[in-house]
Amino acid sequence: MARVSLTKTKTDRMHFRLPQDIKERVEKAAAVSGQTITDFAVSVLANSASEVLDRHETRRLSARDRDVFLAVLDAETEPNQALKNAAKAYKRRFAK
Repeated sequence: MARVSLTKTKTDRMHFRLPQDIKERVEKAAAVSGQTITDFAVSVLANSASEVLDRHETRRLSARDRDVFLAVLDAETEPNQALKNAAKAYKRRFAK
């Protein structure tokens, strides 16, 4: 899990309501961590957001899927028409 540094200047705000029991747990957790409530909440939110995004952006393959993927990469086959069309469309769309 990547930890987020809190050294940047704090300029943006988020406002939200939460149940009393959660607020009390957050306050207690901040206290035992030796952090202010704000610093604790910011660090937990930032770390949680990083974890969610990492899971979203990472693909995990089974051993079978990995083997199939690597076999396709190793195969010396010519691209089919659909792939050629996709490459042409990509070049038209993103050509400089």
